[in-house]
Amino acid sequence: MSHGDVPPTRSFAWPEGVQCALSLTLDDAKPSQASLGLPLFDEYGAKATFYILPDAAKPDVEVWRKAVADGHEIGNHTMTHPCSGNHVFMRDNALEDYTLERIGEEIDGAQAAIRDLLGVEARTFAYTCGHTTVGRGTRKQSYVPLVAERFLAGRGWLEVRHNSPEFCDLAHLFGVPVDREPFEEAKRLIDDARKAGGWLILASHHVGPEPEWQMTLETTLRSICEYAQDPENGIWLDTLVNVAQYVSDQRLGRQLE
Repeated sequence: MSHGDVPPTRSFAWPEGVQCALSLTLDDAKPSQASLGLPLFDEYGAKATFYILPDAAKPDVEVWRKAVADGHEIGNHTMTHPCSGNHVFMRDNALEDYTLERIGEEIDGAQAAIRDLLGVEARTFAYTCGHTTVGRGTRKQSYVPLVAERFLAGRGWLEVRHNSPEFCDLAHLFGVPVDREPFEEAKRLIDDARKAGGWLILASHHVGPEPEWQMTLETTLRSICEYAQDPENGIWLDTLVNVAQYVSDQRLGRQLE
């Protein structure tokens, strides 16, 4: 075993016949998710998780309501998508200028807006830009505990590998970007998770035909769905909330034994 490899977590019991879990997550309620992503997933009967911005979802609200009815997950991604001010376009809404109270209000405001817009209670959260702290210097604080208090699970971003179901922090799960990637790279990530008995969470934004910035290729998503649906591959493709609930239940069951 080479340095950095992780032993398979085979002692964790995935559902019968399953070797790994896979969740497809898409952020920001981009119009292409409604027009291209959802029809593609529905074609394959695949359920995905959408971390929406309430205002961005309003123009396609009927599409998102149908997505809920069809079994897709709607998650919380804040109201205004604050990130580090090191991203110049975020300078007026920088997490460095936030407090725990303010980020809590952001999250709670989005929760209420999602409830009003789509009639659902978001049970998982995606960290905006993958950033998990507010403030700076001696006032810098993680808001992962705040997410843990409010949600079953929270998804990060810009990670490079799957989650260990036995060990992962449900409040800060690894999310691996798949924007612009060909299916071959997605397959490599899935196969790595399968060998280790892990849980791979792929994170996307726009959906389209060209490998542009924050664009996940339709061909990649289609091939992922086809690959995951082959029972020979032993992949459980489901929403983040469903897999997180299963992991949580398995852990609780072990504690009670």
